[in-house]
Amino acid sequence: MDAERRALELSWGRVSAWWFPPQGRPRGDVLLLHGGGLDNASLSWGGLAPVLAASGYRVVAPDAPGYGSTPMPPWPVTQDRLVVFVGEVIEAAGLKRPVIGGLSMGGGMALGYALTPGASLRGLIVLGSYGLTGQFISGRGAPLWNRVTSWAIQSGWLGKFERGVARNRALLRWSVDSGSLVRDPARLDAAMREEIAREGASPHAFEAFEQWQRSEVLPEGLRSNYVPRLHEIRVPTLIVHGESDQGVPVEAARAAAAEIPGAELVVVPGGRHWVQRDAPGVVDAAVLGFLARLA
Repeated sequence: MDAERRALELSWGRVSAWWFPPQGRPRGDVLLLHGGGLDNASLSWGGLAPVLAASGYRVVAPDAPGYGSTPMPPWPVTQDRLVVFVGEVIEAAGLKRPVIGGLSMGGGMALGYALTPGASLRGLIVLGSYGLTGQFISGRGAPLWNRVTSWAIQSGWLGKFERGVARNRALLRWSVDSGSLVRDPARLDAAMREEIAREGASPHAFEAFEQWQRSEVLPEGLRSNYVPRLHEIRVPTLIVHGESDQGVPVEAARAAAAEIPGAELVVVPGGRHWVQRDAPGVVDAAVLGFLARLA
């Protein structure tokens, strides 16, 4: 199935998005939001989106502002502004009460939108989601390491380091193969590795992510922690999380599932942060089953 790249005209500029047309009888709209760092719509959703489209869902996966083929926006990239962006995309794409899925930063965007008064969505799917904890680093020594990390971000040192790694092929390969994204680096084929490298070589690589980190990672913890409000979510919700996610501890996902009324939780044994790439068979089946129950 051939996906089509289209431009969405928003009030502040043009956003690039992948569209996957449904096969057979249309079963509804799905909006997929990718993560931060070196990510874009294709890297996050190039595996799952065609599977959903083959089952009858119209899938739209935009490159977030400053990622992929979408340029930097005229406003600072913050969590609150990215949540507004979700509603803008829904309106511009003409989506009708979509199911919204998000990975990592995109999961936080989906959660934030679901908690917005008047939000239009039929269901919520979050994978390795941001917004489920108040700490960037947990465990022993967390307060100290949170302050150190915040200093590295606010000073610009971490951003320079990330760009240096992204633009050095050997260092980038080492970073990708470190095991933080997927258990088995062989899951990332040559085409995906090349796309990661292109994202890292782009003029605005890490610019949007660095702005977002500066807004979110504070000395005392993370700015956007949705846990106190999760009980307000009133749409069917699926939480998919890797058991060995090094970015967001699985305990946060379990706690979130207990807070959201009726939420379903799928923990992928041994799964890492890119859980949809780490265990595509498990994640595809979980998402398709969830969508079928919505129908």
